[in-house]
Amino acid sequence: MTEENQEGLDPRGRPMVPTTPRDVVYIRLASFALIPIVILAVFGFATGTSWLVIAAVVLAVIAIAFIVVGVRRQSRRPGSTTEEAG
Repeated sequence: MTEENQEGLDPRGRPMVPTTPRDVVYIRLASFALIPIVILAVFGFATGTSWLVIAAVVLAVIAIAFIVVGVRRQSRRPGSTTEEAG
């Protein structure tokens, strides 16, 4: 392996990484979803609607759970030496 390519290549020349597309989708979509969820929570606090704040908190917990599941699956893969996504 050269310094430029530390991931390794499969027999067809494609890069091999210790993750699945589903893990990446979980991490990225949940990360992007946290932005509008935080905005909903701010609107809830600003308008005094407690149900909107509660809904935002529930959605944030779900999004964080998806991120945690994706990162844990990614770090459990054989040959994975990282403990973080990316």
